[in-house]
Amino acid sequence: MQPVIVNHPFVQTRLTVLRDKRTGTDTFRRVLGEVSTFLVYEATRDMPVAECTVETPLEPVTAPCMPDPAPAVVSILRAGNGLLEGAVQVIPGVAVGFVGLERDEETHEPREYYGKLPDRMAERHVLVVDPMLATGGSAVAALDRIARETPLSITFVCLVAAPEGVARLREAHPDVRVVTASVDRELNASAYILPGLGDAGDRLYGT
Repeated sequence: MQPVIVNHPFVQTRLTVLRDKRTGTDTFRRVLGEVSTFLVYEATRDMPVAECTVETPLEPVTAPCMPDPAPAVVSILRAGNGLLEGAVQVIPGVAVGFVGLERDEETHEPREYYGKLPDRMAERHVLVVDPMLATGGSAVAALDRIARETPLSITFVCLVAAPEGVARLREAHPDVRVVTASVDRELNASAYILPGLGDAGDRLYGT
């Protein structure tokens, strides 16, 4: 499944601000929150809704409404929290979960150190958020964890992706759709995305 690239002018011009090394933490955090609403909007464009009947001032009408349970968003800690704002603003009643991953120094593979998912996952459509899809190691590990709950669908939402990460995610989870603002050129020898925007977590939290 090919990534969905959000080419909206607002997203692309704000991505330039996020790429700029002169952008400070406060601005980076604010702009990432702004862009996240557009990414989540696109990621939920085809998400199914329910039907309910409401009374207008003139008559009853059957109209779209949010399903029960509502969709869920799962943040890959810690940088994924920078995209949570968009999901919370766009999706009424969204349930929020977290997966924390760190690199195992012996195996060099991602190791889960924290996991908390909403209930009724098998009845929900799920967005997984992380600003960067680089090697794909953390994304695949998180998706492995979430897929065991058999949600209705999974969409991975990121700000910037590398071709290597997209390929690894597609191989491991071919049914997962990727929504991003950009698929950049490549990874460097240190597994940073080029041209990228550096370490999103460090820039988001000033560490």
